[in-house]
Amino acid sequence: MVVEKVGSNPSKPAGDRCSQQQEPPGHVKKSKQQVSDGFTVKAMMKNTVVRGPPLAGAFKERPTKPTAFRKFYERGDFPIALEHDTKGNKIAWKVEIEKLDYHYYLPLFFDGLCEMTFPYEFFARQGIHDMLEHGGNKILPVIPQLIIPIKNALSLRNRQVICITLKVLQHLVVSADMVGEALVPYYRQILPVLNIFKNMNVNSGDGIDYSQQKRENIGDLIQETLEAFERCGGETAYINIKYMIPTYQSCILN
Repeated sequence: MVVEKVGSNPSKPAGDRCSQQQEPPGHVKKSKQQVSDGFTVKAMMKNTVVRGPPLAGAFKERPTKPTAFRKFYERGDFPIALEHDTKGNKIAWKVEIEKLDYHYYLPLFFDGLCEMTFPYEFFARQGIHDMLEHGGNKILPVIPQLIIPIKNALSLRNRQVICITLKVLQHLVVSADMVGEALVPYYRQILPVLNIFKNMNVNSGDGIDYSQQKRENIGDLIQETLEAFERCGGETAYINIKYMIPTYQSCILN
C-alpha cells in the first residue's frame, strides 16, 4: 500500500506551471478596448472607444432606375436612327425636327439624361441639343414638364451625368426667349445638388488639368451654369440663386 507524503502536491501539467509564473515588476496588463456608439451608457465606461458618426453620403452615387426613354427607344417610337459620319456619330432624323410634338418628345429625351450606356446616352444627349436648336417658341410651354427629369438626373450624383445635364441647362436657357425667366420658380428643385458639388474642383498643382479643356470639371461647369441662369433669368434670378447657394457671387453686380 502506497502512502502519499504529507504536504506533497500531485504533479501538474507544464502549462499550468507556466501560467502561475509571476509577471515581471512594472508590467501593466492591458485590458481589451471595446467599441461602442456615441451617446450610449457603454460610451461612458472605461476602456471604451467611441465609434465616429457614419458618412452622410452626400457625394455617393445613387442607383439608376429604368427610364422611359430606353423603353420607348427599344420599342421604336422615336423617329431617329444612328448615322456614321467622318466627324463621328450623329442622329439621322426621319422627320423634320420643327414638326415634332415638343410636349411629347422633349420630356422623353430629357428623361434619357439618366442613361449612361451607349446608344441611349448618345441619342438622349444629341436629341436634346438638336431639338433645342430648332425648337424656337415651342420650348417655353414645355418647361414645367422638364423639371422632374432634370432633377432626377442631378439626383443620381453621377459625375458624368451631372456634366451632361449642366451643358444641357446652359443650352436650354439660351434656346429661346423667356426660358431663363421661366426656370426661376424651379430653382429649388434644380440648385440643391449644384450647391453640393459647387466647390468640387480638381487640384492638380503644377500639372495640366485636361478636364477644363474637355469641359468636364464639375466646379467650373456649375459656375458657368449659375452665371448663365443669372444673365438670362431676369431681375429676380440672382436673389433666388443666392437663397439656394449662399456662396455664389454675382457676375453682373460685381
